[in-house]
Amino acid sequence: MSQATHSKILGVAEAAERFERLRAEGKRLVQCHGTFDLVHPGHVIHLEEARALGDALVVTVTAEAFVNKGPGRPCFNDELRAHSLAALECVDYVVLIPFPAAVEAIRLVKPAVYCKGREYENPDNDVTGNIHDDLKEVAAHGGETRYIGSVVFSSTRLLNRHFSHLAEPVREFCRDLATRVSGKDFQTMIESFRGLRVLVVGDTIIDQYSYLKVQGLTSKNRIISGKFLRQDTHLGGALAVFRHVREFCDHVRFVSLLGGEPWVEELLAGTISPEEDATTRDPNFTTVVKKRYVEPLDNENELSKLFSVNFLDNTPPSKDTGRRLLETLRSEMKSCDVVLLADFGHGLMQKELREMVQNEAPFLVLNCQTNSNNHGFNIITRQYQRADAFSLDLQEMMLACGQRNPEGEVELERLATSFGARYGWLTRGSVLTIGHARGRPPVLIPPLATEVTDTVGAGDAFFSLVGLAAARGLPLDVATFLGQLAGAQAVNIVGNEHSISRAALLKSAASLLNF
Repeated sequence: MSQATHSKILGVAEAAERFERLRAEGKRLVQCHGTFDLVHPGHVIHLEEARALGDALVVTVTAEAFVNKGPGRPCFNDELRAHSLAALECVDYVVLIPFPAAVEAIRLVKPAVYCKGREYENPDNDVTGNIHDDLKEVAAHGGETRYIGSVVFSSTRLLNRHFSHLAEPVREFCRDLATRVSGKDFQTMIESFRGLRVLVVGDTIIDQYSYLKVQGLTSKNRIISGKFLRQDTHLGGALAVFRHVREFCDHVRFVSLLGGEPWVEELLAGTISPEEDATTRDPNFTTVVKKRYVEPLDNENELSKLFSVNFLDNTPPSKDTGRRLLETLRSEMKSCDVVLLADFGHGLMQKELREMVQNEAPFLVLNCQTNSNNHGFNIITRQYQRADAFSLDLQEMMLACGQRNPEGEVELERLATSFGARYGWLTRGSVLTIGHARGRPPVLIPPLATEVTDTVGAGDAFFSLVGLAAARGLPLDVATFLGQLAGAQAVNIVGNEHSISRAALLKSAASLLNF
């Protein structure tokens, strides 16, 4: 990289000082913002047109850790993308921005003119909806937004068609799906979730991540010795499902069972409103806590887990608590369109509640999970006889059909038939996920994530989104693709630190379907 090119690339702190000085000198700053994964003729002309509108052109670039365009993106790293832009004569400054959206970049530059492509003149073309925030931020600093670009190409389309950033099975599936469903079609389907009245039912789990620096083995007992660093607490289990669903639906209610611990109420504050909260509190019930001891992320590899300690009580709820749960659930089901039941086998779903939800749910989406506490007891075929849609992982399917090596498509169809289910899914981590719909050929989709931080919660994210898709009767390939997008996003979130992002999911879908 030449010295002249290198000098154009600024860090955020240096850029803030430089731009403040230029504005004080009366310079008219023009800003373009984007990923710029593949600089093509359309970009060059767009940037030249932008530069003609002021005294200096600033190009802000989304840093690679914050790019939401699906697997394998960005194709080129931060250094290469910044270099490609800085090498253009019309570009005066390049700044990498450590945020997924443009608002922070606009706040940094405070441009007199903010340039977007002509396709954004209709804000509905922005699947994330972030364009509205961008326009407000530009106006707040006294700037104007201009729509330019006399030649238009799509970096994403060029990359999808001619580069190898996608695994071939992923490319083939997405290319085939794109012949039937556009990014805009997909967005319209997701928007249809807004009006669903959703009831999420299931066990609340408090996930604690205790981070350690492993120091080695103790000299006498040869056990792992570690220095405590910090502890993070996440809201998981069915509460994670609730948080995912709330990203997509305007009407969500939550039924669960909690203990009377004051710290639980502190955690829930600000997460679930009184209008959404239909949980039952029982001071004699122990709120489930799963504490994992882990090492901090190293070079963005998968989180290294050392061991786990579970705090729970397998004693069934009291008769009074059971009665209150039955009354609450019966009342809530009268005013919902779909019930998403996440049964983790930790005490909430006793026989009476299972029977009621199967008999009275208007549309039942079921996930009956196996874990170290209920292994061999919470098997879907033993606990349930009806579901309109369901999702299982491979271990749960093995236990359900009593086979060590089940034939996925066959057993999935058999289980769906026994339940009278319209949809069923078998998720298999790094292997093809199988989707079943009554009267349709099965759909097989490879995993979309190319890197994994933590698999905890990925199945819940998948279940949440395919459940909404099933309730809306979406095509099987679209519903399964949606679930895979949610799972791909979730495996790059530590535990249930935050819910999946609707904007990021739509952006990934638009990118993957851009052929």
